[in-house]
Amino acid sequence: MTSSPPLSPSVEHIAFSGLRSLRDLNGDISALSEKIRIILAKALAGNDISITDGIALFECHGADWEAVKRTANHLCQRVHRDRVGFVVNRNINFTNICYMGCKFCGFAKRTEEKGAEFLSFGQIVARAQEAWERGATEVCIQGGLHPKLEGTYYRDLCKAIKSALPDMHIHAFSPYEIWYGAAKRRMSYQDFIADLMEAGLGSMPGTAAEILDTEIRQQLTKNKLSTEKWVEIIRAAHQVGLPTTATIMYGHIDAPKHWAAHLALLRDIQKDTGGFTELVPLSFVHSESPLYRQNPDKVRPGPSAMEVDKMHAVARIMLHGWIDNIQVSWTKLGPQRARQMLQAGVNDLGGTLMNESISRSAGSKFGQEITPHEMVQIIRGAGRVPYQRTTLYETKACYADREPEEQAPLVERSVDQDLNFLRMFPDIRTQQKTANERAG
Repeated sequence: MTSSPPLSPSVEHIAFSGLRSLRDLNGDISALSEKIRIILAKALAGNDISITDGIALFECHGADWEAVKRTANHLCQRVHRDRVGFVVNRNINFTNICYMGCKFCGFAKRTEEKGAEFLSFGQIVARAQEAWERGATEVCIQGGLHPKLEGTYYRDLCKAIKSALPDMHIHAFSPYEIWYGAAKRRMSYQDFIADLMEAGLGSMPGTAAEILDTEIRQQLTKNKLSTEKWVEIIRAAHQVGLPTTATIMYGHIDAPKHWAAHLALLRDIQKDTGGFTELVPLSFVHSESPLYRQNPDKVRPGPSAMEVDKMHAVARIMLHGWIDNIQVSWTKLGPQRARQMLQAGVNDLGGTLMNESISRSAGSKFGQEITPHEMVQIIRGAGRVPYQRTTLYETKACYADREPEEQAPLVERSVDQDLNFLRMFPDIRTQQKTANERAG
């Protein structure tokens, strides 16, 4: 076997353990560029990589990219071994009426438009109750910024759900909604969030992040919720003890330099607060998005397949040791593609959802529901051990050697949502029956 070339002085300062791990993962590393060898050895040694390093990882190809993917998978396994989680939850989008005019959004409607809706508290609680009866531990609640929303709406909504379902975790209200509600009540972000927590709010989705870059946000949202405001609200949540997720929406008018800077900013926040539970990369869905439909010559139709792979893998490497849960959005990519991401540094499939409106309104063909039984089959089909978790990543049930009960989906599926590919993965009961028959 050809030996690797001598390492240059720029490489030799990297901890020996990182270089050794890199060789263990890749064998002969002579095919790798020196730049990528240095970056990956640094990451494997437990050091943070820079924005410039992140850009290089996003832009690499060939043997370099294969090494990046193996490194991401290795770092994931260091933390999670073979375990992959999911949460049983329901999305409830209480209104699609919104006047903010974000250019990427195909969800928002004006009050008088066909299809505009605004659910009553009774309807929301009924949907939460139905979810609880189907095994949900979480409701994820977000909505448009309705111009006639009362300042106390978000608080009253939490109290209505908790009154009926005291043990249901409420994961709700994006930073945009916090900005809106706090302004209506003339409260500081900290005081407004603390008031929602007193009413029953358990965690907050870190959506509305899009790309945390002023130039990009100006084109996406006219900078109505600036990068600085998003960060301020997220930090306020963490300061009063409310955990949040983190997101990035990519594949439109952005580029690797924006992605790497976004991830580095999330990492900096996490170093200060420790409040992020996970990162959820969200690929831009273009087909019904005004941003794309009005500017098809300037806006990309979502990320390429390679960019999707790289986003999850590079996120794992850049955030390792700080945000260690990297989730794939099956509503954006579909269940088959989501399963593939479990080989690229991902350790979580997110929620079963039951209903989802925002991705589908932008043109996604996925989003109604993947049942717990199907989640287990997807995870097992990737050679991983499935477990059901809570919103805050406590283990609720491990399915290493058993199956959750099968359920029919809550909403009838379209042909585009066919999950027949799961038939290639026999469930544990079938395997045990076959083994018993052979033994007998």
